[in-house]
Amino acid sequence: MTQSSIGAEGQVADDIPDYPMPRAKGCPLDPSPGLRDLQVKAPLARVRLWDGSTPWLVTRHALQRALLADKRVGSDILLPGYPHVSESFRDRRAEIRAFINIDDPEHARQRQMLSPSFTVKRIEKLRPTVQRIVDDLIDKLLAQPKPVDLLSEFALPVSSLVICHVLGVPYEDRESFQRTSRILMHRQSTKETALAAQMELVGYFDQLIGRKLDAPADDLLSLLATEQLKTGQMTRPDLAMIALILLIGGHETSADMITLGALALLMHPDQLAMVRETDDPKLIASATEELLRYLSIAHGGRRRVALEDIEIAGEVIRAGEGLVIPTEIGDRDETVFHDPDVLDVHRDARKHNVFAFGMHQCLGHPLVRVELQTVYGTLYRRIPTLALAVDVSDLEFKNEGLAYGVHELPVTW
Repeated sequence: MTQSSIGAEGQVADDIPDYPMPRAKGCPLDPSPGLRDLQVKAPLARVRLWDGSTPWLVTRHALQRALLADKRVGSDILLPGYPHVSESFRDRRAEIRAFINIDDPEHARQRQMLSPSFTVKRIEKLRPTVQRIVDDLIDKLLAQPKPVDLLSEFALPVSSLVICHVLGVPYEDRESFQRTSRILMHRQSTKETALAAQMELVGYFDQLIGRKLDAPADDLLSLLATEQLKTGQMTRPDLAMIALILLIGGHETSADMITLGALALLMHPDQLAMVRETDDPKLIASATEELLRYLSIAHGGRRRVALEDIEIAGEVIRAGEGLVIPTEIGDRDETVFHDPDVLDVHRDARKHNVFAFGMHQCLGHPLVRVELQTVYGTLYRRIPTLALAVDVSDLEFKNEGLAYGVHELPVTW
């Protein structure tokens, strides 16, 4: 048999499961039972993707960290063997690449230009601004007739206002960038539709960058435009793509996490009570990390490809073979987190892999943490009777996107 037809523990082609794997009915916040089975039986195993390819699926927390930090593992989407999410994503990403989907040294060069703007110390200075945004939106929420969709009326405005403030994007343009972002985050958007949305957003940022060059302000795009473009360290198309990635990641995924975190707490009233009744920022920070771990909303697996042969966990991953690393099951690993399927806001969950690990760790994680801590530490205190307005079984979940969440979260109080 060929290497491609044999996987972990003698796994042969007929035994290779399809990926992604469905969740169990009635358990919308838990990873697929299929992922749990593989984690127990074969933490490094083959799975079959939409195109018939059979990359390795990595389900144990330690293995995920080891491979995410391994310099013999690449993120370049143009590499042969890269395990694409869908045909649409493969085709459109080949046209225009972002810094998160390239490898060093170019990845490191671009990342080093951005890193100073996302240090913990610098982001902490934004906390009062984020607090004002959250408080203002809760005021508006309370003034509306009930029930209210927490996603569209609170979570999405919070995340959009925050990232607009950081980047220097006019908030009045939100309908346009939210529409194009939804298209780009959808797994099955056609190549033509997605490329049109991507080019529209890149064109928007190109014009905005031009305005920043003419009249710089106190924002990230102005800083990068004046420091990097004028010195030739970055090209204008590169900056436009960086802005696109930061904008989409800064509002789409954060909005989903705010909403899904609210749902998780409402489904666990004992944990919600502890969050609602505390004024201890350490407990709010702990609850934030636990919700990130418990939900791990990037439910599609980090995608990588081996650059060299890698011997690990009793297997040999050959150069050119793909890797799929689903953090939602890695963060439910009982060897790292006691009773991992239990939501416990007092748990020390800081070892989660939500933001990835190693050289491609999410650049904006300090901003996400400040945003979530502010929301979780404010929303339930100010609306102590917040409750679901529908049964959980009536909610429609986002299984078609790169980030997991709900399409609407009707709440009342």
